[in-house]
Amino acid sequence: MGRVALVTGGTRGIGAAISVALKDAGYTVAANYAGNDEAAKKFTGETGIKTYKWSVADYDACTAGIAQVEADLGPVEVLVNNAGITRDAMFHRMTPQQWREVIDTNLSGVFNMTHPVWPGMRERKFGRVINISSINGQKGQAGQANYSAAKAGDLGITKALAQEGARVGITVNAICPGYIGTEMVLAIDEKVLNEKIIPQIPVGRLGEPSEIARCVVFLAADDAGFISGSTVSANGAQFFV
Repeated sequence: MGRVALVTGGTRGIGAAISVALKDAGYTVAANYAGNDEAAKKFTGETGIKTYKWSVADYDACTAGIAQVEADLGPVEVLVNNAGITRDAMFHRMTPQQWREVIDTNLSGVFNMTHPVWPGMRERKFGRVINISSINGQKGQAGQANYSAAKAGDLGITKALAQEGARVGITVNAICPGYIGTEMVLAIDEKVLNEKIIPQIPVGRLGEPSEIARCVVFLAADDAGFISGSTVSANGAQFFV
């Protein structure tokens, strides 16, 4: 068995591609999910990857879930914080609940998942934490003040933790996908997709989930130990930092 990798939101979309790519690269993978039991069951049936259900917005649930993963598979050495939600609304219409739900999952979820595994990584002098942020955390997006704020926060915690983990063999990096051809994006009206979104992408197409997954596999590798605190922008040249 290879190193144990835990992927949050790991049974659908980008997360599913990450889980499969890590398994193919020799990792023992656990895929977390929040609520879609049917999708999780199908994912396990197709891939053989064990799934675990809890909300990353709940610290106690994260602690218990991670403990179960480690009891089943061994210590988590690679953590991919991929779980995320949207509650889009223009700011003057956004409710406190819409704000809190997105911040609790997309930003606090990174703390809730990373905090319990951090001591073990420090003791073992090895760890890989990879945070899936977003192009909209880099440039902002109208109607997504909550999402943009959370994803920008993910970049901040990435840089801070990279400095803390550097001397004990832990790397912390972020990936900022642009528009990726997931179920959620492909559900957008075809006219909007073809006339409004894709023309903004210089390479002229949506990204593939597997392209984000390959970035994760690279950053998770033992050989990537000199790369930390970095942000990989995978957006088809749509936005530069």
